Amino acid sequence: MRTLLAVLSVIVAVLTVLAAVALAAWLWLAVARGGFWRTDQRLPPPTDPPARWPAVVAVVPARDEAAVLADSLPSLLAQHYPGPARVLLVDDNSTDGTAALAAKLAAAPTARLPLRVLAPGEPAPGWTGKLWALRAGVAAATAAEPAAAEYLLLTDADIAHRPGSLTALVAAAQGHRLDLVSQMARLRAVSIAERLVVPAFVYFFALLYPFRWVNRPSARTAAAAGGCTLVRADALAAAGGVAAIRGAVIDDVSLARSVARAGGRIWLGLADATDSVRPYPTLGSLWRMVARSAYAQLRHNLALLAGTVLGLALLFAVPVAATVVGVASARWLLAGFGAAAWLLMAATYLPMLRYYRQPAIAALALPATGLLYAAMTVQSAIAHHRGRGAAWKGRTYR
Repeated sequence: MRTLLAVLSVIVAVLTVLAAVALAAWLWLAVARGGFWRTDQRLPPPTDPPARWPAVVAVVPARDEAAVLADSLPSLLAQHYPGPARVLLVDDNSTDGTAALAAKLAAAPTARLPLRVLAPGEPAPGWTGKLWALRAGVAAATAAEPAAAEYLLLTDADIAHRPGSLTALVAAAQGHRLDLVSQMARLRAVSIAERLVVPAFVYFFALLYPFRWVNRPSARTAAAAGGCTLVRADALAAAGGVAAIRGAVIDDVSLARSVARAGGRIWLGLADATDSVRPYPTLGSLWRMVARSAYAQLRHNLALLAGTVLGLALLFAVPVAATVVGVASARWLLAGFGAAAWLLMAATYLPMLRYYRQPAIAALALPATGLLYAAMTVQSAIAHHRGRGAAWKGRTYR
């Protein structure tokens, strides 16, 4: 019995130290990580309307998107933009009639912007499918003359744009002299799985790339959200074009880094006027979405993977374990450290839950979601080392 009590005392002592470290870590994250938990980085309003509205070409890469295109493309085609604008949809070898549906939608009475559909064929070796499609779209947009495409709107086929979205993007870029303006589109959060995983997905993205740090002049942190990115054509060319990131799985962050390295000014924030209409009704579909790029985020480095998993365990598992064990054993210091870390964690999550219109009580479930993301990351690494790599719509990138 004495031996058992001694072992339990050691476990409690170790857990108390870990809980204190977890609390200190959450205090540091809340105070010193660029206010990552805040949701106030929204599209900056222009000081004055541009004297001349520049020409914009929207490039939409699409592979087997017929299921969502009717809910997204009409909103882009219906944009009332004060200057010249057009849309290029790049059909990436779709087999579901994506190109035909796009042409049909462009003929609707509500469509204001002209649409052209391109078909560049299979990607060349070393290219991901999306970036091969973007390369073709950018080349077609700028082929005639530079003035025909001063800005490029790179937007996914599942993104719906509310009225005035394009005008607001260009006005912000012009008014604040930004070379790249990117908005994290509001993802769908309807199913139980989406409500559990999606707000946390954006929360963790902001933890990795605090928006306030990205938006500082001469910032060392660079990131973008691929669903809605407006970039100056000459800034993209100065960064080496799409070819500079041809094999990137996390193409949005890679693009932002390329533009920033070339001296461009970038901005990233949460969207109020762009929404993703792509459904992820099950946990399995969300798992595949996250896992396909999670290990690439860690640069396929086993040491970073180990550190990430241990870090997630410390941040998310330890506070809950300390709270439960502390209360059950009447070790109130242990329970206090654990509960304080858990509540602080939940408090940093509340703004994102409000942005996604989710109940505040869901913040207490963040530890479970954090451990779920750890499992997704491990599975992503296993797939990579088994030669499966990142998989998307029938293609695998090693």
